[in-house]
Amino acid sequence: MDAREDWSRSGIGDAQAASERHSHGVEVYVFLIAFLCVFYLSNGPLLLGHYDLGWHLAAGDLIRQRGEVPFQDPWAFTLGDKRWYNLSWLWDVMASALYQHAGFAGIVFLVVASGAIIAGYLAFCGLSSGASPVAVCIAVFAACLLYPCYEASPNMYLAASPNIATMLFAVVFYGECLRRRHWFLLPLMMVAWVNLHGGFMLAFPILGVFGGIALLRRDWVNFRNYCFAGVGCFIAIFANPLGWHVYEGVRATLGHFVQADIGEWRSYFFNMELPGSLPGIIYALTFVVLELRYRNSTRVPLEARLLAWLFLFLGLYQFRYTAFFFMFSSVPMALHIDHLLPKRMSSFEVRRAMLAAGIVGILLLPFTFMQVRPALALPDMLSEDDARYLEAHASHAHLLNHWNVGGLLIFRTRGSVPVFVDGRAATAYPDELLRDYLSLVRWDIDAASWDKVIGKYGINAVLWVRAHDPLRHFLVSERGWKEEYTGTYVSLYTRQEAAPR
Repeated sequence: MDAREDWSRSGIGDAQAASERHSHGVEVYVFLIAFLCVFYLSNGPLLLGHYDLGWHLAAGDLIRQRGEVPFQDPWAFTLGDKRWYNLSWLWDVMASALYQHAGFAGIVFLVVASGAIIAGYLAFCGLSSGASPVAVCIAVFAACLLYPCYEASPNMYLAASPNIATMLFAVVFYGECLRRRHWFLLPLMMVAWVNLHGGFMLAFPILGVFGGIALLRRDWVNFRNYCFAGVGCFIAIFANPLGWHVYEGVRATLGHFVQADIGEWRSYFFNMELPGSLPGIIYALTFVVLELRYRNSTRVPLEARLLAWLFLFLGLYQFRYTAFFFMFSSVPMALHIDHLLPKRMSSFEVRRAMLAAGIVGILLLPFTFMQVRPALALPDMLSEDDARYLEAHASHAHLLNHWNVGGLLIFRTRGSVPVFVDGRAATAYPDELLRDYLSLVRWDIDAASWDKVIGKYGINAVLWVRAHDPLRHFLVSERGWKEEYTGTYVSLYTRQEAAPR
């Protein structure tokens, strides 16, 4: 085979060959989806551990009650005239409806189903690229175990949050661009994506990489198709309740100063947990070694290689991109692993064993669900008892709450206890308020910053992490406040008006 033929086959090509591979790859789908669903379902309580899930559910309820997307927050007393850009309104509505009819189990099933689709699509991409079923199974299974990043809870990427929409659509866009067939469907998908999560902007780097490679190859047909898809996706973005203001919402998220204090926007090294992160580190190093060893291989689509390397470096810079590295690297990894496997690994007996194991995995699913169902609940950081006490004793207070309990407070009190701040950050709160709040989030107490915020916003109650002893000493011993209530994870401090300053 000459170099030109190699180059032309570096993408996903021959439909007949792909069809034959799929007919021999059913066992891969059964095995991967069954056991990955068992894994995700067994982590059901973790899936509900995202700190923002509370306000997402409350927002979905609010939208369904009003029949429209609100542009002004009804839960906080610190907003002023700040406009609220809810970039995930459709996901919030879906989650709200699921919670109403199926409880937290319904939301967990949504997350697990999204994970199953991602696994199936990555397997489809690997098989279509020409990798053997066993190699695809190894590569996709490893990637799908690693990209959720459960060891870095709550900074997880397959959890009950709108982020799963971006994970799912990014994989679908990636797969359809590799196939080079259904590019005209991408703008239609963008209509859904833009209303589900602000990560829709990720579609354009993916299309840009494929369009750039097509231009380098002088593949004018595919270059034109990718350009049309990009233009269509840009137009589709405006099919949302925010209109062009959706870009203001995205701009308030990307590159904002508040990212420096949010874990998922910080570096991989900041979020790295040992020994929990060792499998991911080993996977990344294996990818680098195999890429260098087979750097001249034309079996691997160049676009898949570039996206994997791009998100590997981005993931080291900001942790949230690490998950995309694991997903986008599955195709190159499958093709590299193929070089290392003995031929007998693709035998009928091996595939039959995979199918049998997958059936066993399917049978395990209901038992796994029954085991985890009693534990499916929101995090206990702010319990129902805590919320009831706050409603009874702090409903008229100017409450300064910790960032991580803001979303839970919104969910449990629905505005009867107004919040100071929560995870919506710059999409809902003024920059000045966020700067004031961030001046407080340190272990050692800066008395001047606390006095300034308390005076500026008329704070007469503080709901903070119970374990923060320096704050207890500052408020109770130095400022004469009272620790009025203590829950499992939080303490409520109230200002005593008669106490001397």
